[in-house]
Amino acid sequence: MPIPLTGGLLSGEVRDVDGKPLAGAEISVFDRSSKRVAHSDTDAYGFFAHAVQPGDYRIRAEAGGYQSLHERAAVEWGAHHAVGQLTLVPDETLTTPVPGVYEIDPDHSAVRFVARHIAMSRVYGQFQEFSGQVRIAEEFEDSHVEVLIDAASVFTNVEKRDEHLRSADFLDVARFPKLHFTSHRFARAGGNRWLIDGELTLHGMTSDVQLDTTYLGMQEWNGLRAGCLATTQLHREHFTVNWQQMLARGVPVVGSTIEITLDVQGVLQQ
Repeated sequence: MPIPLTGGLLSGEVRDVDGKPLAGAEISVFDRSSKRVAHSDTDAYGFFAHAVQPGDYRIRAEAGGYQSLHERAAVEWGAHHAVGQLTLVPDETLTTPVPGVYEIDPDHSAVRFVARHIAMSRVYGQFQEFSGQVRIAEEFEDSHVEVLIDAASVFTNVEKRDEHLRSADFLDVARFPKLHFTSHRFARAGGNRWLIDGELTLHGMTSDVQLDTTYLGMQEWNGLRAGCLATTQLHREHFTVNWQQMLARGVPVVGSTIEITLDVQGVLQQ
């Protein structure tokens, strides 16, 4: 990266105790007054870089399932300060959930999505009615999750748009009233991140989906609860949801890629 004329460059890399790069680690850079002046996630190789004003800084590196790390750095005008390798140590206090069957609590969970509109703004929506179970096995890799979502419960806070999403142009809820996800593989990605491979049936079509899942721990509140955050991307064409209008210069009204975020609390069943 070129060094900016008005400041300096600060860079480094984040790895685990085995020396493997930690992609997606959160990097925050604070000045002397503890104001955060830069913020990013590490790339696929664990690297980060920020252009900052000359001065003294504190760098904080965080990743799910690891203890946070702080490092000091002094950046000079026109210079590149490389802090080198930052090694994150696993947080041993965060263990996998207690084995058993967890019912998803719809009052404290959410199924959200984001779509691009005319390549400019984002449209945010969610499904308001869903149910599911997470079966945690003695060997966590053997766990299983299954979720049913009511397609007609789609909600974007605009009734006309919601009616269009329920129509045959999109979800066609009269013919396909449910979305169904079932897993077939849990694999550890490092720290408290897990990759859950499974199949999603939507609009009468079934396609492979991988959930990038962050385990958030357990709490006791009206029962023993486990929480997680999961994200994935869906491509509408994989499920034959092909409605589209094109503007000038080939700009689509609705983007092909839909970003999905799942906030889940599961309650252990006795």
